[in-house]
Amino acid sequence: MVVGRFAPSPSGRIHLGNIFCCLLAWLSARQKGGRVVLRIEDLDTARCPRRYARQMIEDLRWLGLSWDEGPDVGGPDGPYFQSERTALYQAALERLEAMGLVYPCFCTRAELHAASAPHREDGQVIYPGTCRGLSPAQAAARARETGRTPALRIRVPDRETGFTDGHMGRYEENLARDCGDFLLRRSDGMFAYQLAVVVDDAAMGVTEVVRGADLLDSTPRQLLLYELLGWKAPSFYHLPLLLSSDGRRLSKRNADAGLEVLRGRVTADEVLGKLAWLAGFHSSAAPCTAEQLVGEFNWEKVPREDIRLPEGLF
Repeated sequence: MVVGRFAPSPSGRIHLGNIFCCLLAWLSARQKGGRVVLRIEDLDTARCPRRYARQMIEDLRWLGLSWDEGPDVGGPDGPYFQSERTALYQAALERLEAMGLVYPCFCTRAELHAASAPHREDGQVIYPGTCRGLSPAQAAARARETGRTPALRIRVPDRETGFTDGHMGRYEENLARDCGDFLLRRSDGMFAYQLAVVVDDAAMGVTEVVRGADLLDSTPRQLLLYELLGWKAPSFYHLPLLLSSDGRRLSKRNADAGLEVLRGRVTADEVLGKLAWLAGFHSSAAPCTAEQLVGEFNWEKVPREDIRLPEGLF
């Protein structure tokens, strides 16, 4: 049984980019006769109040997307809010600590950006291993000096880690060179996305992950965690991002692409029909329900390059 999921982060009203991802995840699973899980990724509870999650669930229902497990319908693998699953993340962290792979890091983001640490093309710092070799005594001394609770990082191997994406093809990284030891838990105690998403997808039996291409380079990190924790990794499909007509990435700041505006001027079927047309598998921008699109969906027709929204389409 294929188990797909959509896992939005409710830091505001969903926009067309979120809907595009949820639609393709839903179609990919449903076309295979699979189940769908809705998980709310609200690790940062200050940015993701429950009222946004409730609105997001209502918006997805309005669009005609359904799920077999989720916060409003229950299921065997709950709770379905990440903020309620921290005990699971802690257990996984302790397993990795027992392998001797986790160490405390006292570096702040500002310090790393100010230092001569290498950066990726997307601006992310490649962690240079500053705290990797600290002895327990040195770590204790740093804690006293800084007065800070350290973050926790995982030691990554110096080898290629890769996979064949179901849509984008082969992707590989040498984590030591291209990423560096990455965070498992932040200094404020919040678990990192990389650990939480692996724990949750494994615990919920997810076999297929459909998400935006901006997360493609996260996958080798997650595959390492699957390997170390002895869990079977799902299949991955990364889809192109929707961009505004002037080429900017859509965000919750793009009010004209958010449902608070769109629901006042278009129907749910119009939204889905236009998005399916942009994705290349619907022959026109004519209105269509999610169920009607199941038979048309075809990954081969979905572009691999980011998609600009035509002016006035919505």
